[in-house]
Amino acid sequence: MEMKYLTLTVENKVAHLTINRPEKANSMNEESWIELKKALLFCDETPEIRAIVFSGAGEKLFCGGIDLTMLMSTNEKTNDKCDGRKREKFRKLLLDFQDIISTFEKISKPVLSAIHGGCIGAGLDMISATDMRYCTKDAYFCIKEIDLGMVADIGTLQRLPKIISDGMTRELAYTGRNLTADEALKCGLVNNVFENKTELLKAVTSIAELIASKSPLSVRGSKRNIIFARDHSVNESLEYMANWNAAQFYSNDLMSAFQASMTKQTPIFED
Repeated sequence: MEMKYLTLTVENKVAHLTINRPEKANSMNEESWIELKKALLFCDETPEIRAIVFSGAGEKLFCGGIDLTMLMSTNEKTNDKCDGRKREKFRKLLLDFQDIISTFEKISKPVLSAIHGGCIGAGLDMISATDMRYCTKDAYFCIKEIDLGMVADIGTLQRLPKIISDGMTRELAYTGRNLTADEALKCGLVNNVFENKTELLKAVTSIAELIASKSPLSVRGSKRNIIFARDHSVNESLEYMANWNAAQFYSNDLMSAFQASMTKQTPIFED
């Protein structure tokens, strides 16, 4: 895909999606949000892509949050002589951005975040919606909205308490302090910490390629069932799982995996 503020490349069935505004701290302007959703949907609709590595360009920041010029233009976008209609427009604007963030979860392919340097505001919104997170030892995470006199409103407060503890989420949301890489590892926000960006991307790509070697149908089913279980009771999730496997159990992937296991070969799955 040709994009102005993001880049997307594909190698070994893994898509590498990168925020590419290092001169602007990889902050997200309006066009980059639009590109992000298009890129994620493209990855979801492309059979040859089985996993996605999400990162930021440059050496300083993974993402500096929402571009401040975009925030400043909000009043212009929602302007109306009727106060009720103005608030209606603002609500619609927020729902649209929430939907973009939720695309990370809605697509069937797993997304692995590779975070270096600062992951601030909207950066945290995005990575909290991805499947797994990894970072460099100099990475830090910040719910910056509190310092702007705002409440984080596009996903962090809803997803973070289901990744880390409720108390830690509250501390970060109320104080706006930086959560270090070591703390992020201890509280479960990230799966692992690496020495530098080069090692980070190498390791995360390796994990993504391992995922890409598995049954795509099974990986997609696992993602959907994990997200469903997060938001529903155990009994509801078990019934959902039964329905899912009733629909997908007798697949070519299952036969390929069994045959490969019996012959001690590496299974090859259809995209």
